[in-house]
Amino acid sequence: MQGRIRSVFFLALVLFFCACKQNNVRQIPVNQFFKTPEKSFFKISPDGKYISYLKPYKDKQNIYVRTLATGAETMATNFTDYSVRDYTWTFNNQIVLTQDIIASDQFKVYTLDVVTQQLKKLLDLDKTRIRIINRNRQQPDVVTVAMNQRDPVNFDVYRLNVKTGELKPYLLNPGNITKWYPDPNGRIRLVKVSDGVNESLLFRPNDDAPFKTIIKNNFNDKVEPIAFAGETNNFYALSNVNRDKTALIEIDASSGQQERVIYANEQADLMDVSYSKTKRRIEAVAWDAARPAKYFLDQEVAKLYANLSKKIAGNNIELVDRDSSENKFIVLGYTDKNPGSYYLYEKNTGSLTKIGDTNPEMLPTELCDMKPITYKASDGLQLSGYLTVPKGKEMKNLPVVVMPHDNIWGRNSWGYDAEVQFLANRGYAVFQVNYRGSAGYGKAFRKAGFKQVGGKIQQDITDGVNWLIANKIANPKKIAIFGGGFGGFSALYGVSFHQGMYNCAVVKYGLINFFTYLKDAPPFFKPYLKMTYEMVGNPETDAEQLRAISPVFHTDKIKSPLLIFQGAKDPRANISELNQFVRELKKRNVPVIYRLKENERAYFKSEHNRTEMYTEIENFLSSNLQVKR
Repeated sequence: MQGRIRSVFFLALVLFFCACKQNNVRQIPVNQFFKTPEKSFFKISPDGKYISYLKPYKDKQNIYVRTLATGAETMATNFTDYSVRDYTWTFNNQIVLTQDIIASDQFKVYTLDVVTQQLKKLLDLDKTRIRIINRNRQQPDVVTVAMNQRDPVNFDVYRLNVKTGELKPYLLNPGNITKWYPDPNGRIRLVKVSDGVNESLLFRPNDDAPFKTIIKNNFNDKVEPIAFAGETNNFYALSNVNRDKTALIEIDASSGQQERVIYANEQADLMDVSYSKTKRRIEAVAWDAARPAKYFLDQEVAKLYANLSKKIAGNNIELVDRDSSENKFIVLGYTDKNPGSYYLYEKNTGSLTKIGDTNPEMLPTELCDMKPITYKASDGLQLSGYLTVPKGKEMKNLPVVVMPHDNIWGRNSWGYDAEVQFLANRGYAVFQVNYRGSAGYGKAFRKAGFKQVGGKIQQDITDGVNWLIANKIANPKKIAIFGGGFGGFSALYGVSFHQGMYNCAVVKYGLINFFTYLKDAPPFFKPYLKMTYEMVGNPETDAEQLRAISPVFHTDKIKSPLLIFQGAKDPRANISELNQFVRELKKRNVPVIYRLKENERAYFKSEHNRTEMYTEIENFLSSNLQVKR
């Protein structure tokens, strides 16, 4: 009997110490969450001889190149003023890269000869945006680029010789083309035109033929070309025409007629497609349900993923790049608690070699599960989202940070999120909701969010908070709201029109006035304005509604403490108006802290600025939610 009592006592003691250990979670330093990635943006050269990646040097992202035959690593660029913004390989072992010079609003384009390690500036572009459309195997010295140099509103297409710097016009924009779609040989045979509301696809069989309209749609009915089907005039597209959920279809470009539905999922929109440029066929389609999911259309690729899933067990797997022979692949493995690890996979030998971690200091054992949740809005609409609960804490009576997503028509997805993990590590449950209008749930769900930016969309967020309270997950006296962009608007709306629900709000590059947001849109956004009027509101015909929801007109309603961050070079921000908004709040004795950072756009590129920002967010939330550290 005494032996049994001793056993029970010992078991209770073990459980007690386990519980204590579970609740004794290490506070991870702020800078570990928000440091510049150790290695990221991996690519492989077309000939499979090199891998490249971005790696920080003096707080700026630079290109490093590793020779696979020897394992030698070379720092290919050494910028200390601004990071490499984007880069791509050409078929002659050149790398074309860009820099965004924020202070002077310039873009610089360089070419790097990997063999000789020579870096040469190709272009200096003032107040011009550039993007690389494709590279061309038949002309390895030439890349196709889109630029708005001639006209700030419209992008034209050029051929850029990466050796000489020669820039030749290929297709000038007549004023309504919004997208260009090249075939595998770099010829543009499909374009999308828009009047802002109605969209059309135009096709031409070759460079000498005129474009002819083959498909007309309202912007609600999407036809998004993916690639041409081999050498034919047929092309693959994601489309929701005559259906609610976006499906993968094949279209005859000569007639615009749908040939067949290749794959459809009745539960969610297809969001992405994996396409082999070498084999010229679709390999897989992907969608976001509670977690990312895939369907394989190529059995060889299905086997490759199955093999990788065994080797990188428990991870979500993505093929991020491949060589031209499709023997060597850059593979990304990630989870909700792993920022991402990169591997080199060689199909011929089956070997898998880790080549880098995004953030090796983050240990999955110290991080928190992102759990899918569902609830019903007050009008009965089914909504989905995610709840991340602090490690070692019971899902009961928790301080909560509500995080609406930044892009109104985007969504939250399952995966690693540094902000979420940072807040959970500090003891907060983090609540993310995909309110009506969010992407991935079908056409009807998306349209349900039209002209509801200050209506049912905000009510969906409020209903989510009430759901947390009703289920005793949230402590109703300790709730904050935190967001950027449209999420920043939602945060300001929450403290304006739901007084008493939120203790405080944190806002990054927040939208405060829909009138100036639409009026001051950058030139390259102008083609989408009419569509935005349909989805959000027209400043002329919907003026009363937009005024009623814009936080700049309702400083008298805000009582809760605010912490506001803004980059001075954010092209979507009206800084003078934001300054006046903050002054008005202070006049009304609202506790507001405002941080304007020079030489930053919406997202803070400087690691120092990011660390400073999140340290201040930590102190602000702790003070206003009175959470013990």
